[in-house]
Amino acid sequence: MLNSARLLVLLEIARTGTIVAAAQALHLSPSAVSHQLARLEQELAVALVERQPQSLRLTAAGVRLAEHAQAVADLMAIAQDDLRAHSEGDAGVLRLGFFASSGLELLPRALSVFAAERPQIELELILGQPHELVPDLEAGRLDAAVVFEHPLDPWCRQAAVDVEMFFDEPQLVVLPLRHRLGRRTAVRLAALEGESWIGTRGGHTGEPVLERACAAEGFRPRVRCRSDHYQVTINLARAGMGIALVPALGLGDTTGVHVCRLDHPRLHRRIGVATRPTNRNPLLRIFLAELRSAAEEIRSLLDTQWA
Repeated sequence: MLNSARLLVLLEIARTGTIVAAAQALHLSPSAVSHQLARLEQELAVALVERQPQSLRLTAAGVRLAEHAQAVADLMAIAQDDLRAHSEGDAGVLRLGFFASSGLELLPRALSVFAAERPQIELELILGQPHELVPDLEAGRLDAAVVFEHPLDPWCRQAAVDVEMFFDEPQLVVLPLRHRLGRRTAVRLAALEGESWIGTRGGHTGEPVLERACAAEGFRPRVRCRSDHYQVTINLARAGMGIALVPALGLGDTTGVHVCRLDHPRLHRRIGVATRPTNRNPLLRIFLAELRSAAEEIRSLLDTQWA
């Protein structure tokens, strides 16, 4: 295996033509340069220079090896620049998981400036539910996952994962415009007993939080349809097929429906981000700062609109 430091010594001799000049360029002593050159010739068992009274001339073998040495030096420079860009957050790969409704407003806000200022980075965005994303995070296939957690349906935290929560997202009731409660700004869950619902499929436990909350109120909701696509549930409510429970981040187009706040202490989602504490990707720290800023903007908007 050729020694890269000795190759660089040969390359400098080729550039300068003398041991002394090469030593000055490399910040070495002349004797150290001579020793490195001699070791290189011994290792290759071939003469690399012709020694003249005032200078050195490369042999044909020396010229060929100097060409290879230049290629090695170029690759080392490229590698150094690449690693510096990675360490400074100007290049690299960032893999992010996110749930669907966080992709409507929260994640785009966080990524807009982040990506625009770093055109060389590679972003991988993976859509999924928190219970689907966290195992990939633990296994190192993701750098971070934007997640939610229901107080009525918490997921098991793992020691290998840190979770930072940003804000509580209210659950909202979507009603047809002519509904009997269509003028209220807030409604209690008990007032909705007997209604037809457009529900969701549930999280990792398989039991939707609506059913859990209604059970605590002493009734079971009549669910006409289930969909995890909130615009579908809103459209069905608009058509008079029932009422829907929609988190604020998933609200979307509400033309033709009435939306009011649900007055319930445990029907909301906590929004945050999950990361591995051992992850040293420099891009992650930069992204998290942007995500916290975006989350604060969203929290302020939600407080203003639904407080």
